Amino acid sequence: MFHRSLQNRLFLFLALSALLFPSPLVKAASLVDPSKSSLDTKKKIRWYDARALDVEGQGWSDLKSPYDRLPAKAESKVRGSVWSLSRHSSGIVIRFETDATTILARWKLTSDRLEMPHMPATGVSGLDLYVMTPKGWRWLANGRPKGKETTATLVSNLPKEKRAYMLYLPLYNGVESLEIGVPENAQVFVPAPRPRSQRKPMVFYGTSITHGACATRPGMTHPAILGRRLERPIINLGFSGNGRLEPEVAELLTEIDASVYVIDCLPNVVAKDVAARTEPLVKIIREKRPDTPIVLVEDRSYADSFLVSSKRTRNLASRKALKAAYEALKKAGVKNLYYIEGENLLGDDGEGTVDSSHPNDLGFVRQADAFEETLRPVLAPKS
Repeated sequence: MFHRSLQNRLFLFLALSALLFPSPLVKAASLVDPSKSSLDTKKKIRWYDARALDVEGQGWSDLKSPYDRLPAKAESKVRGSVWSLSRHSSGIVIRFETDATTILARWKLTSDRLEMPHMPATGVSGLDLYVMTPKGWRWLANGRPKGKETTATLVSNLPKEKRAYMLYLPLYNGVESLEIGVPENAQVFVPAPRPRSQRKPMVFYGTSITHGACATRPGMTHPAILGRRLERPIINLGFSGNGRLEPEVAELLTEIDASVYVIDCLPNVVAKDVAARTEPLVKIIREKRPDTPIVLVEDRSYADSFLVSSKRTRNLASRKALKAAYEALKKAGVKNLYYIEGENLLGDDGEGTVDSSHPNDLGFVRQADAFEETLRPVLAPKS
């Protein structure tokens, strides 16, 4: 009896010690010093440079501009079109915590082309704010661009309580600067690092679809959706019209210590080039990253391909070439290689696209569903 009482007391002592004196190995959210913000005394708003928070979604730190997607050295390594598109901030997200009742944003874009004919300004050049709830991440607000420079209240009248937020940056525009504004007396925190098992990013290499066309807002691309569902960082290396299975890009991919590489380039590559380039690209990655899972993805079906035979032929030829490359790689002993078929990536009712090719928000959700079926078990902890 005495022994059990001693055990109980020891347990209580250890539990209280853990609460009062947390382990230095477990990092908590850290308060951002208000003196490092700029104060608008008239409006009583403190502006925090987003770079002082947790910038997620970049594979490199040696950047030409703070919200680029490729390192500065890539300018001399990749084609000019790839480099230019890499200046877009697709997939980059700012993680922060605050008890603010109002959240504002002030951002400066690199281009005054705010929208495209088939994609709204909220997706091309806007911001997208998500908040953590007991049920997971949930959309809260967006920032609608008014020009190259915009100041906007994202959300107001919030109950005063510390919450975790993610702010997604524009998909098809670059960002020169970004600040997050809160009331003068609100606190802003850099969140604790993700759990060690969730720190390695999912890396997506692809086309305009991966890049984000034609989501209505930045949080609605399938990589962003999957990042929230699977609670992992994502790195979006989609290059509109230029996802071409290029070795120069493959070499750059290997510099990222990824949890998985998703290769989704078929919409930009005809069958003969799929046949010629897929195996070399996988071998480049496998040489440097022998164990990291690689997922090859077929192209989505054109929504009008049920009547336009040339598009159906294009889909089938590209898929046949990719499947042959996949089978050859498996036969050659390449491990941890996975395959996602494209026939129903966007559904089978024709409602998942803007223009037969690019997903709308419904299409992106469907594509995320299809990818998740493969990615969730691939990323599950191995026993």
